[in-house]
Amino acid sequence: MDPIISLFYLAVIIPSAVIHEYMHGWVADRMGDPTARYAGRLTLNPKSHVDLWGTILLPVLLYISTGGRFLFAYAKPVPYNPYNLKNQRTGPVWVALAGPLSNLVLAAVFAILIRLMPIGDITMFLLIIVYANVGLAIFNLLPIPPLDGSKVLYAVLPDSLWKVKETLERYGMFILFGFIILFPGVISPAVQYVVQLLVGNAVRF
Repeated sequence: MDPIISLFYLAVIIPSAVIHEYMHGWVADRMGDPTARYAGRLTLNPKSHVDLWGTILLPVLLYISTGGRFLFAYAKPVPYNPYNLKNQRTGPVWVALAGPLSNLVLAAVFAILIRLMPIGDITMFLLIIVYANVGLAIFNLLPIPPLDGSKVLYAVLPDSLWKVKETLERYGMFILFGFIILFPGVISPAVQYVVQLLVGNAVRF
C-alpha cells in the first residue's frame, strides 16, 4: 500500500473507531445503562478514547508485519454494564451492533458523495473512507472476543454450549491475533463486495 494512502487510511480509521465506540455507549445509555456517561466516555473527543496499544502501536506493527496489506486500529472500549439494560436478551446485541452499524452509515454517506461528485483526485480519498469504515464494521463482526461479533454470537448460543463461550473468552485474544497475522486478506472479498454495493458504478474496480 502506498505510504500516503496508508497514512490517510490511519487518519480515517482512528476517528471512525472513536465514533464506533461512542455509539456503543450512546445506545447502552439509551437502553438503560449510564455507565459510559458516568465514566465521561459519551464524547467524541479522541482524548477520551485513544488507546496506546490499539490506536497507535497496533496499526504500526500491522503495517510492518503485513507490508501494508492489512491495517486496523481500535479505540479504548467504552465501559457498560449489561445488567443495567432494560432488555437483558436483546439489549447486549443492539449495543454490540451499534458500533459496526455506525461505520456502515459513515461508509454509506461518503459512498453517496462519490456517486454524486464527478470522478477526480478526491474520489480516491473518499473511497478510502468508505473502505476503512466497511472494513472496520466487517472486522468487528467477526465472532471472536473481544470483537462485537462475539457478543452477538453469545446472544444466540444455547445455554448448552456455554463451554464454547468460556473457551472463546479465555483464548479470544490469541485467536484474534493469530487470525490477523495468518489470514490478513480473508475479509477483503467481503469488504470489496460491500464497498461495490455502496458506490455502485460510480467507481470501477
